[in-house]
Amino acid sequence: MRVETEPPDSSHRDKPVEQAIPTPALVVLVGPSSAGKSTWAQANFKPGQILSTDDFRAYLGAGPEDQTVGTEAFTLLDQLLATRAAQKLTTVVDTLGLDAKRRAAYRKIAELNGLACVAVGFDTAANICHERNAAKQFPLTKAALNRQLKQWRETRDKLADDGFDLTIINPGPTRQVPKKLTAVAQRTETSSAVEAPQSTTLGFDLVISSFDFPATDLAPTSTPTTLLAMARAAERAGFRALWLMDHFRQIPQIGRAWDPMLEPYTTLAYLAASTKTLRLGTLVSNVEHRNVGLLAKTVATLDVLSGGRAECGLGAGWFDDELAAYGYPVNSNRVRLDTLAEAVQALPVLWGPGSKSFVGDQVKIPEALAYPRPLQDPVPILVGGGGEQRTLRIAAQYAQACNIIGSDPATVAHKVSVVRQHCADLDRDPDELLITTLNPIIHARSGRELDALIESLRPANRSADAYAAANHAATTDEHAARFSQLAELGINRVCVALTGNTGPERIEAFADVIERFKPS
Repeated sequence: MRVETEPPDSSHRDKPVEQAIPTPALVVLVGPSSAGKSTWAQANFKPGQILSTDDFRAYLGAGPEDQTVGTEAFTLLDQLLATRAAQKLTTVVDTLGLDAKRRAAYRKIAELNGLACVAVGFDTAANICHERNAAKQFPLTKAALNRQLKQWRETRDKLADDGFDLTIINPGPTRQVPKKLTAVAQRTETSSAVEAPQSTTLGFDLVISSFDFPATDLAPTSTPTTLLAMARAAERAGFRALWLMDHFRQIPQIGRAWDPMLEPYTTLAYLAASTKTLRLGTLVSNVEHRNVGLLAKTVATLDVLSGGRAECGLGAGWFDDELAAYGYPVNSNRVRLDTLAEAVQALPVLWGPGSKSFVGDQVKIPEALAYPRPLQDPVPILVGGGGEQRTLRIAAQYAQACNIIGSDPATVAHKVSVVRQHCADLDRDPDELLITTLNPIIHARSGRELDALIESLRPANRSADAYAAANHAATTDEHAARFSQLAELGINRVCVALTGNTGPERIEAFADVIERFKPS
């Protein structure tokens, strides 16, 4: 792939467009001396990401121009590059890059370590290179620079076909983007797969999974006021629904066991009184945490108090530690899934008129009497989980929506195909089942703002690249592009969990993304 941008010495850019480079990556600079390679690298990458033979000659010899330690400088560069590549760290190789064998070796290192390999060429005018060279303290001879310019011209026309994942000639401002955000979605196709609909219509739900809000001078806890501000911000931003986790303690993927964890239905009822349009539910309630009859009563009460805005998210559960800590039995996966299947069938009975009974192997309700009934008929049930044989089939058979596990395009395409095939096998129109996916994300309006946010959030023992990739860190444009891919693969709604979210500001900023998907 070849991307042409304006020359690095161009002075007529008004608002330069940032070029996305996949990360982690091995970035190979190619061009003659004084073409602007080092200046560009220093402006777009952190010092620790750049390996420069000029620097190594300065460390090992009398200065950056000391060619007597040239071999040693390349040896040191190769050693450090191998170490960084093995750790999957983005690295810029700042050399002339005009040696085809060395470029091939860099591509091989990237391939062996699963890195993207990017060539960045600098086609700077010869007269500009000579002017810059003449201004140096230790300039090259004119003859030496002319040889490099000639070698560059011979390399330039072949670079795009050199085997790099991405080739950029004359780069502008650049930012690093997780590889999966720059890749084109690849659909998985099987002979039995039911084709997913292609659409750019997409809804957005907000997930709040952490309640470790900072205290203020006015109150010992800011939790009530912060939550209200976040819920109201979600309404203003255009989020369709707000979901809370249903756990007794914080889960290890997010924080420490002793971090604050609110009881979700109490919290949702509190938020219902101060919101008007936001739908409210749990993503998801473990059916073994709660007696199914009491769960029906709880959800019906929330629906009545919110004016018909409740949603019921259910799952089979997975966090054995919290079950054991609260004295609940830790059942087998089979028993959990049997309970889930029966709960999804029992709830509409409990929400219906009269006092019918429901008797299953796991769920037994002799008298399903529950008044007041919910305002909605029925309250939408969402089944969460990615199990292809049981969980997704339960969703296809009984639920109004399912939340699939997975965020990369290949996994999403496969899961969508599986659940739609279950619908077809059950003689249900696949388009009747809404498909959602949970995405932890970091969002910012610009690349520089995003980089600063990543640095403020990431743990000290985790690289920025790894943290950004795990949390789908991206700008508004990049998120919009990835969400468009998910919509085309059959996703109807994205459940957005804003990593490190402790207030309304970042929720309001996400309105920029939601706006892209509003019907015209």
